[in-house]
Amino acid sequence: MNKPHILIVDDRHDIFLSASFVLEDNGYYPLQAKSPGEARAKIKQNHIDLILLDMNYSLDINSGEEGLAFLSWLSESSFMIPVVAMTAWANVELAVKAMQLGAGDFIEKPWKNQRLLQIIKQQLKLSNLQNQNQKLKQRLEPKKQESFTWRSDCMVQLMQQIDSVADTEVSILLTGENGTGKSQLAEKIHSLSCQKSGPFIAVNMGAITDSLFESEMFGHKRGAFTDAKSNRIGRIELAKQGTLFLDEIANIPLSQQAKLLRVLESGQYEVLGSSQTQQMKTRIISATNADLHGLIATDRFREDLYYRLNTLEFRVPALREREEDIIPLAEHFIAIYRMKYQKPTMTLGETCQRALLNYPWPGNIRELSHLMERTVLLARNTELSENDLPITPKSATAKSISVTREDTFSTMTLEQSERHLIEQALARTDNNITQAAKLLGLTKSSLYRRLEKYSDIQR
Repeated sequence: MNKPHILIVDDRHDIFLSASFVLEDNGYYPLQAKSPGEARAKIKQNHIDLILLDMNYSLDINSGEEGLAFLSWLSESSFMIPVVAMTAWANVELAVKAMQLGAGDFIEKPWKNQRLLQIIKQQLKLSNLQNQNQKLKQRLEPKKQESFTWRSDCMVQLMQQIDSVADTEVSILLTGENGTGKSQLAEKIHSLSCQKSGPFIAVNMGAITDSLFESEMFGHKRGAFTDAKSNRIGRIELAKQGTLFLDEIANIPLSQQAKLLRVLESGQYEVLGSSQTQQMKTRIISATNADLHGLIATDRFREDLYYRLNTLEFRVPALREREEDIIPLAEHFIAIYRMKYQKPTMTLGETCQRALLNYPWPGNIRELSHLMERTVLLARNTELSENDLPITPKSATAKSISVTREDTFSTMTLEQSERHLIEQALARTDNNITQAAKLLGLTKSSLYRRLEKYSDIQR
């Protein structure tokens, strides 16, 4: 384990020796700089975990200006190093100035060893927490969307409509087949909205079990039910001042649709285990690939909830409906994956383009993205031909497989058989998760877990 490196910036060698003995005995590695100028050079040449900075030097005995100038330089640099300021005088004003310029703590000379070690330990721990928080913040920040200019008339028109309403607070319902890019479009709407500075929280409604719906959406207090070991923040609260994206909205059980409707109508909800009413302050965007009108007609989806969700409704066209976008999108994905996997520049040959245009794209943009990723990884030539595309012929799609069950399963592993059954169930039910789960004898949540496991299954 590497020892934390402590840079002692002091022009007196006896001070350095005194501090270094204490530091070495307690698992630290001390370095010396006799002036702020020398300290700058040491910082650029070495990894430094903490700086013990004397505020006064021979050029300026007691004002601390040299130490303050160094702190000012450090605060404007890219080095994120905690500093403990030191001085031989109990100067409160100098201590305040040092703290204002970024010093984490202050200690007087001569110091007490235990006090010095305590301060160093605290500052290193705080620095580590700040670094972790920064990493977490970056992880939670919305991913930068790759820019793409749509060519097809239907998508150009859709984006114009989106641009005109994105900065309102109205609820938006996105419909269309799986893989058409509804999730990305929801993020695009959020980025253009007046809530763009707030969070974008996406929820797969089909993956939430009936029993956990209220806990997931509204949150719960510790002890609200048997397994409630601690407080939980609900998705609505997480999306406060931002956007809540409800994906697979048609898969909400009827019993829970009424609870969601109440929140949307009143703008109020209660955390499980609390009697205090909370106010919802978030914009709702929802999406589905299901026929909501058909579900309403068969009493499987509430009509009043539908009208609450679709103040504005936009249908996202299937990829086969936007032929002008297929080749540019393929080139777009090639550029992304070529950079990701450090592959040479690749171009789409004539036969490759023809094959892409003739393919029906049942999995839409998601399928095209996966296809281009596999192509980039496996291609041996920089000019791609039809032979470089791992496209399944139309005659071998899920709805026209003619092999017998015995032939199909005789050479399959257990995992391959499970994948095959899921693909067949989805094909037979037109990607309806509820119906596919019933065919397989699974719950919806169980099917969703398997779909996450086999993420490349085309839907």
